[in-house]
Amino acid sequence: MKKITFLIYFCYAIGFTQTGIIKGRVLDKQSETPLFGTTIELLNSETAVGVISDDNGYFKLENVPLGRQTIRISYIGYETITIPNIVVTSGKDAIINVSLIESFEQLDVVVITPKTHKDRSINRLATISARQFSLEEVNRFSGGRSDVGRLAANFAGVSAPDDSRNDIVVRGNSPTGLLWRLEGIPIPSPNHFSTAGTTGGAISALNTNMLKNSDFLTSAFPAEYGNALGGVLDLGFRKGNIDDYEFTAQMGAFTGVEATAEGPLGKKQGSFLVAARYSLVDLLDIGVGGTSATPTYSDVSFNLDFGTGKLGSMSLFGILGDSDIKFLGDDIDEDDLFAAEDENSKVESGFNVVGVNHRLVIGNASYLKSTLGVSVSSDTYEEDRIIDKNTPQERVIRYTEADNKESRFTFSTFYNSKLSQKTTLRFGLLYEFFNVESQLKDREKQPDNNNDGDPDLFIFRDTDDSFSLTQPYIQGQFRLTKKITLNTGLHMQFSSLNEQFVFEPRAALSYKVTPKHSINLGYGIHHQNVPLPLLFLNEDVNGALIQTNIDLDFTKSSHFVLAYDVKLGKSWRAKVEAYYQDITNVAVEAFPSSYSSLTEGADFEFETDKVSLTNNGIGHNQGIEFTLEKFFSDGYYGLLTTSIFESKYKGSDGIERNTPFNNGYVFNLLTGKEFVIGKVKKNVLFFDTKVTLAGGKYFTPVDIEASQQAGFQIKQDDLAFSEQFDDYFRWDFKLGIKFNSKTKKQSHQFYVDLQNVTNNRNIFTKRYNRLTNNVDQIDQTGFFPDFGYKFQF
Repeated sequence: MKKITFLIYFCYAIGFTQTGIIKGRVLDKQSETPLFGTTIELLNSETAVGVISDDNGYFKLENVPLGRQTIRISYIGYETITIPNIVVTSGKDAIINVSLIESFEQLDVVVITPKTHKDRSINRLATISARQFSLEEVNRFSGGRSDVGRLAANFAGVSAPDDSRNDIVVRGNSPTGLLWRLEGIPIPSPNHFSTAGTTGGAISALNTNMLKNSDFLTSAFPAEYGNALGGVLDLGFRKGNIDDYEFTAQMGAFTGVEATAEGPLGKKQGSFLVAARYSLVDLLDIGVGGTSATPTYSDVSFNLDFGTGKLGSMSLFGILGDSDIKFLGDDIDEDDLFAAEDENSKVESGFNVVGVNHRLVIGNASYLKSTLGVSVSSDTYEEDRIIDKNTPQERVIRYTEADNKESRFTFSTFYNSKLSQKTTLRFGLLYEFFNVESQLKDREKQPDNNNDGDPDLFIFRDTDDSFSLTQPYIQGQFRLTKKITLNTGLHMQFSSLNEQFVFEPRAALSYKVTPKHSINLGYGIHHQNVPLPLLFLNEDVNGALIQTNIDLDFTKSSHFVLAYDVKLGKSWRAKVEAYYQDITNVAVEAFPSSYSSLTEGADFEFETDKVSLTNNGIGHNQGIEFTLEKFFSDGYYGLLTTSIFESKYKGSDGIERNTPFNNGYVFNLLTGKEFVIGKVKKNVLFFDTKVTLAGGKYFTPVDIEASQQAGFQIKQDDLAFSEQFDDYFRWDFKLGIKFNSKTKKQSHQFYVDLQNVTNNRNIFTKRYNRLTNNVDQIDQTGFFPDFGYKFQF
């Protein structure tokens, strides 16, 4: 009996080592209703493996061989698709959610037309300048630090040649032109060490283990997106495993020490997913990212799905994060990116968002989705300046104080209806209520009116104000013929701050010339608030502090896009996209000057002396982009993106200048290879590499004589952004291995990510050093070895 029991266990163990699970849900792409009876087949398998989806569209493929697998999903009257490169491991079930689109003409038989749509966006109403990305991609690419922002930098049209921040420059637009969305609602910058008005930071607060496939849009986006000029990162949290409890433990130099748990919740196919992280560098007490100071940061993310009942489905999601760092002058190196030797400063920031999703199916082809969210982002900065350091006269004064808090209440709702296989309509409303508390006191460039020997501490901002932003929209998809699809809509926007109401028509046309060739056209008008740190600036008017920028109009941008796509083979595609963006109503000074609000947003600070601004500035961005992509197959992938572009603006002096984001060109080459190893060929050795080459950032030269006389940096504003840093070059190389357990539901992954392998000293900035009375060049981080370990069970 013992021998029989042992034999059964042994056979089970052997079988288990060679199989995993693929499961998920199949929905109608237009109505997002579940499809019952869909056929899901495992391809390229020695034995036939296939299942049928249940009443709620769920399916579960068992006994799937480990490694990268491909499934085919087919349903009568719908276009059949294939999903390749599903990573099946022994440590975690592979969860795949699929949307099928109804065939243009109703069919009475299943037509097998295998397609892959990885290059298309999740949002079916986004036709042009849009693509989806996956969790696997975020974690795969070398040099990415498991950061969504740094992943986006690999795509055509994006420039981010700054190792210290993850700002996303889309087609020459300021990073402030980017819209972050989570679960359908706008959110503040989801980054640690972020500051008011910016959209980037030093370290991402988004835990990539929480993300499902999401969208990145770079131009002429659909009508549901508003208050953005440059681009949209539309993110969503995945559901936890509805059948089994699973856990992940991992650590990395930038992501920190992390734990994730997920599993079933309730009896209605609900689930929970919770993840928490803490900075590893704080535990090790080391500096990272261009400073010798030690950053501390932590975040908790969650997605609780309560399943589907009579009143619909509901989920609760959120991110809670905080960070802080202290820069002590005695511990600071002269080439520190963020601090100086005669300063003691402290930075604290917080990012919190909590929301509730509700979805109600109405009939067989419509649904109502609503989201209620609350977010709070905050940052404080305190700086003490050490005067006459290392002399008998040494003293310390409070030099700068900043305390910012933005609280946002958001309500989003839309009704989606599939009228036929050719027509889908969606109309909705987004309402945001903002409360802004902002205080800024600073001595920089101030006179000494009280004759105490120090510049006066001027109050640049001191506000506790509220306003609302209302955005109704309607949009639709019209499949005019088998080859022609029109997505069109109208977005509207009203701000109670400036009492401006604007209309924004959007349209995109896709013409499928042949099954492998398509042409896409896009047009859209977009508006965005002037960054809030500028709107609430104080101006001293006859002894009274007045917010003279508060009534500034929206900045306006018109997008024109033309794209050509071609499928070069089973796993290859190429794309060429040309665009022009005309920008008007830009905030500039009332008197002739080189200033423009289009130049803000790529740093932790905004200008503090730009008051009484007017909406008379203009700008434009234009360029052409090329993408050649080899989707992962036959054990390797490749991605080559090239962007050649121009970004210009005119201030109130009427002179056309470069924006600081006018790098001119960006080139990215990424490739990776996997080798199956081990006796049973279930472990994987992998490597990835990335090469980036880009034009240098434009900057305004320092007036050295004026700076030496004043004791602080003064730039030659008449020569604004007239000089350019050297070209940016960086090569990253990543090597790792994945182990699948022989006897248990476990997997291990190790990697080493060698960032900036050649130790190329890319320029960070050129700034006046008040201690040496010289203009010093500060370089970005050199060679840095990142590492990571992940244990799934």
